[in-house]
Amino acid sequence: MSETNEVWLVASGDLRIAANQLCWDAQVTMERSLINAVEAAGWKVRRGHAYDAVKKHGFIDSQKMGIAVFRNIPANVPLIVAESVWQYKHHVLAGLTTHRGPILTVANWSGQWPGLVGMLNINGSLTKAGVAYSTLWSEKFDDDFFLQGLEKWLTEGIVKHDLRHVKKYTGSALTNADEETGIAFARQLRQQKAIMGVFDEGCMGMYNAIVPDQLLHATGIFKERLSQSALYAKMLTVKDEEAEAIVQWLLDKGMQFSWGNVEETELTKEQTLLQCKMYIAAVRMADEFGCDTIGIQYQQGLKDLVPASDLVEGLLNNTDRPPVHDETGRELYAGQALPHFNEVDECAGIDALVTYRLWNQLGMSGENTLHDIRWGEYYRGNGVDGFVWVFLISGAAPPAHFIGGYKGARSDRQTPMYFPGRWHTERHQQTRIDRMEQDLCRE
Repeated sequence: MSETNEVWLVASGDLRIAANQLCWDAQVTMERSLINAVEAAGWKVRRGHAYDAVKKHGFIDSQKMGIAVFRNIPANVPLIVAESVWQYKHHVLAGLTTHRGPILTVANWSGQWPGLVGMLNINGSLTKAGVAYSTLWSEKFDDDFFLQGLEKWLTEGIVKHDLRHVKKYTGSALTNADEETGIAFARQLRQQKAIMGVFDEGCMGMYNAIVPDQLLHATGIFKERLSQSALYAKMLTVKDEEAEAIVQWLLDKGMQFSWGNVEETELTKEQTLLQCKMYIAAVRMADEFGCDTIGIQYQQGLKDLVPASDLVEGLLNNTDRPPVHDETGRELYAGQALPHFNEVDECAGIDALVTYRLWNQLGMSGENTLHDIRWGEYYRGNGVDGFVWVFLISGAAPPAHFIGGYKGARSDRQTPMYFPGRWHTERHQQTRIDRMEQDLCRE
């Protein structure tokens, strides 16, 4: 496959420098084990980009950098994309789309950081872009599954996995009545149509999560592209007492808040109040544009202005949620959830809306959310004896999914490496002061 027996290696990282720095040690450990396996097979590894002593990590951390890196990688060489962390796939997608040599995406099987999820997002983007690739994963990179797969890729340029466990859906289990219900539901959705509110489409680089309009329209769903700056501006119009009322509603329901006093590392009540303002603002904007489902791109843009939108997303996805009214006093989406799709994954948005509506029509609770399959291992204890999958999500989990509902729900601060700062609340405090001064001038 290669005259020089040399493999090139790249690693995509986060857009946020704190995340790249904190996760870099895990990447070093993973690459060391991976490189040892490649070298044991008689091949050399050349890294396509160096460690940056100023940034203190060795990830490709932007699309700009990724394009520059790929300019120096020969187009026909074997290439490994090694991932042990969550990453932004647009950092490497441009280069991978024009690479002509064999591509292998590799992830570590670890519960520390979501490397598996990072790899799967790259895989999804490559599949959507029509780029051929192979994929492998391992815990220690010394097991037969990985080593045999690696050897096959090194010598033949391709790895094919056993897919005999995958069965084609035939619909044979459906009764005639169930099939008729589904057909009638789909026909109604296409005729009446629905609006998907998309806040800042693609700003997290999730090419694989963007559904082309012409495909989406065939389902009866149409996008309303919205701006997170407009959401932030709408937050500034929400009164303090409105946010306080939401917090009190949640406390009365028994929800717990891990409040502290250190803005940089702890959840504070002020942060929760800002989240409640976002919740109110999101519902009002959704009503204004007639949205049936919305998605907030919580990790980018808003992270520099306000606390994470996790609480907002979970409340939106719950049928029993704090009431929100417009300026006339009309309750918005009364008695309904407003399905939220995490990280503006439009594929999940379709699923969320259809599931919520169909299950309600069938007389079941429609609350649902998107989960990532992060990791799993064999576990024995506490009545469990078998393989346990770990499902994690960074937002949009409705209280109805917790034992005890709101009483079983707790709000914590997102890690500072993703949501850094205390000046969020200081900025809002100054905004309130400015607004008070403007009101006094008008009086």
